[in-house]
Amino acid sequence: MRQKLIINVLKIVTPLVLGGAILYWMYRNFDFQSIRHVLTDEMNWWWMILSFPFGILAQMFRGWRWQQVLAPIGEKPRTLTAIYSIFISYAASLVIPRIGEFTRCAVLKRWEGTSFPKSLGTVVTERAIDSLIILIITAVTLLSQLPIFLNFFSRTGTRFDELFGLFTTTGYAVTAVCGLATLVTLYLIRKKLSFYNKVKATTQGIMEGVKSLKGVRNIPLFVFYSLAIWISYFLHYYLTFFCFDSTEHLGMTCAIVTFIVGSIAVLVPTPNGAGPWHFAVKTMLILYGVAVNDALYFVLIVHTIQTLLVIILGIFAWVCLMFRETKG
Repeated sequence: MRQKLIINVLKIVTPLVLGGAILYWMYRNFDFQSIRHVLTDEMNWWWMILSFPFGILAQMFRGWRWQQVLAPIGEKPRTLTAIYSIFISYAASLVIPRIGEFTRCAVLKRWEGTSFPKSLGTVVTERAIDSLIILIITAVTLLSQLPIFLNFFSRTGTRFDELFGLFTTTGYAVTAVCGLATLVTLYLIRKKLSFYNKVKATTQGIMEGVKSLKGVRNIPLFVFYSLAIWISYFLHYYLTFFCFDSTEHLGMTCAIVTFIVGSIAVLVPTPNGAGPWHFAVKTMLILYGVAVNDALYFVLIVHTIQTLLVIILGIFAWVCLMFRETKG
């Protein structure tokens, strides 16, 4: 019992410490007093406000798509409950990374009577689809932008060995730690799934959920929702480029590349990718010619504001559910 308590505490504390350590290293000599000046005098808040609807839509599209995947296995949660569960899942993951997948299934079970194992299986299906989309976008982006990258290196006389030389020893250490943390997370997920495999009824529920994709009636709508999720995520991020003089001129190519790098970085188990996301996006912005301080301003302000939006949506959804009757 004591060992289990220690493990649970470590699951919560370790991601916080990892993210905090990376942020401390990045901002250890940073003048935080200058942030106020940037927020009040230099930043264009209209673009930030314009990005909010896309951040909300991304989660709503996920809720609508989840309904589609649940229908073939006989589960039909109400639309608002499905969307609220997504809002809450993202907010919950800020406390304990990756807990959101279980949280949204628990919400549906509590308010809709949805089978937890079955809904968990559909989450596995959704994650597989999302991973495939990210891989395709990454491959297409790398292939389409390869000539531009080679031309850039040719014109500037920069070689790949010199590019890696831009990393300090600490930079390599941070990258290594992030990679190790990702591997540990994948191991824990596999271990968690193996636990479920020990329980026959739960295993059957998960398999039903995974197979549910075959029974989706409106495949074009499913594809639309899947693409709309990531387009919304991208626009939620891309529009923030126009908030700052240092990034408004970079264009969509830079936005796509940094978006992909940031999406991969959030695989590291920290709250909302705090730390690894900052490090990855900041590094890429610097390679695109953004000054170090400007890159630090961008990642700190954008990530903080978007995280606050996730928290607000989670609180809003929880309050709404408190006044919502259970189904049945």
